[in-house]
Amino acid sequence: MSYRAQYGSLLEDIAKEADAIAMRYFRADEMRVERKRDGTAVTQADRAVEEMARAKVTSSGLALDVLGEEMSGSEENRPRSGKFARLIIDPIDGTEEFSRGIPTFGTLLAIERDGEIVAGMASAPGLASHWWAYRGEGAYRNGKRIHVSNVAKLSEAMVFTTGTGPSKDKLAQEKIRRVPDAARSGRALGGFWQHMLVAEGATEAALDWTSKPWDIAPLGVIVEEAGGRSTNVRGERTIYTGTLLSTNGKIHDEVLRLLQ
Repeated sequence: MSYRAQYGSLLEDIAKEADAIAMRYFRADEMRVERKRDGTAVTQADRAVEEMARAKVTSSGLALDVLGEEMSGSEENRPRSGKFARLIIDPIDGTEEFSRGIPTFGTLLAIERDGEIVAGMASAPGLASHWWAYRGEGAYRNGKRIHVSNVAKLSEAMVFTTGTGPSKDKLAQEKIRRVPDAARSGRALGGFWQHMLVAEGATEAALDWTSKPWDIAPLGVIVEEAGGRSTNVRGERTIYTGTLLSTNGKIHDEVLRLLQ
């Protein structure tokens, strides 16, 4: 049985309701923004989406645990293997943008089995876009197959990176800046959308530097199924070391060399 046949209905159901919840609060007077201990923003929508997703997993009858940004303990934030697969969810990725009325937010969903991400979905209702991939079955945006670009040199590429603000030390700032400095065109964006732009061939590289597993869990499989490559900055395929570099594959090693 394909991964889409196993998990597709659940992921689509969660994404559809997550979109409705998010848009209920987006730019609404009743939205309230709080700050967590680490200083990041959280809203009613973040909690409501994760609660909904956990309830749907429970009622689905599938043997799935859940790792989520808002309701999981720190001991769960590590690779998993064994009998049960799990859903990894970021209920609102880009909460800072969401809370400011900027539409570049989305719900991120992934299925992890034996330490491998086998399904990924990113639903961005503010952008009217929905990306997904199942291992071995291709990558799609709004039902249309997507592919990475054919640009073969960083000097001819457009790249997006996370910002280089004071939350990063000077060495990290310097390394991140090497990438747009070497590209034909560079921008600071961060978040899931930059990786989706790589997957659909609009840009050639995207770099995140300090991410949690739920921030990036579905992104790699979508980029890979679109023909690209996603690793950490050491070239390892993992969501558990904080960094994620996605490229069209053709410039991946060139970018990695800059980050060493």
